[in-house]
Amino acid sequence: MASIEVIYEDNHLLVINKAAGMPSQEDNTQDLDVITAAKAYLKEKYQKPGNVFCGLVHRLDRPVSGLMVLAKTSKAAARLQKQFVSKDVLKQYHCVVKGYPSVGLYEDTLLKDKKTNTTFVSKNGKLAQLNVVDVVFVDGYSLCTIQLLTGRSHQIRVQMASRNLPIINDHRYNKDAKVGHDIALFASRLSFTHPTTKQQCNFTLSLPTTYPWDLFSKL
Repeated sequence: MASIEVIYEDNHLLVINKAAGMPSQEDNTQDLDVITAAKAYLKEKYQKPGNVFCGLVHRLDRPVSGLMVLAKTSKAAARLQKQFVSKDVLKQYHCVVKGYPSVGLYEDTLLKDKKTNTTFVSKNGKLAQLNVVDVVFVDGYSLCTIQLLTGRSHQIRVQMASRNLPIINDHRYNKDAKVGHDIALFASRLSFTHPTTKQQCNFTLSLPTTYPWDLFSKL
């Protein structure tokens, strides 16, 4: 089977745990991306001879791992995309930062430089909002539970870094990131309405056990 970890599947949805370092969709690196891998998985599992549909309805940054939902039909894709646009989806992340962030609403205006694929705070940017709903402190590090309210490029990474709270091992926004280590940002929970049954779908994943997540494993 193709190299994706499937958490849930039915006739309309595919929920996966995206691996760190895998792009959400094809880019100029030619590296295996989520959509290509998912199509290969579906093609092999169901022995389909022709093209396979798999719709991307939201993205995770390449370095970020965790929950993603993909659509197996065009109808499901359209309905799920509508939920993401209208902010009817609960997107929860965990991250580890050095320092002591406060709980509450973080609000900025962010602008993306497409040439450098870098986002920064700018008065000319678009509104970015997230809620830090819980913080646990251990030896100068903080494990943050974040609910993402908008979907700007690199949003959590930039909003934390702009407050001098860069995410551990974020090689783009943290000058102290260590080579060979994955970013400490993980999509841990995803809740949405099923596009056909209208039932509430709730998915959660346990946090990684590698550094720096292991600092909090005994709590």
